Amino acid sequence: MRIKSQTKNTKQAAPVKTAVKIKTAKPAVKKAVKTPAAKKTVRVSFSVHAEKGSKVFLAGSFNNWDPTAKEMVDKNNTGLYTVTISLAPGSYQYKFVINGTWCADPECSDWVQNEHGTLNSVKQIW
Repeated sequence: MRIKSQTKNTKQAAPVKTAVKIKTAKPAVKKAVKTPAAKKTVRVSFSVHAEKGSKVFLAGSFNNWDPTAKEMVDKNNTGLYTVTISLAPGSYQYKFVINGTWCADPECSDWVQNEHGTLNSVKQIW
């Protein structure tokens, strides 16, 4: 007589692998970031003759043509108004505003016509 052995059909569960990521603190290392070199600015003086006691301003492409942004000063009370500003290399158009009247620089030989049909003085900064 043969005895059949009965085996239980049990499936063994496959071992479960759990992935655990452990973050370790890395030392703070700053990488050198290359940034475009900033354009160096140059101090540029502007001057114009006007009547003593006048209100004189410098307006141009460098200050969005604001007619009161840069007031010029007559330091010696001689009628010579001056101001010095810092500009990056480039081409700039400008005018003086003397007692509310826009005037091209009479000492500047580089002028361009603007959209109003008048002239703007041009200053080249290298």
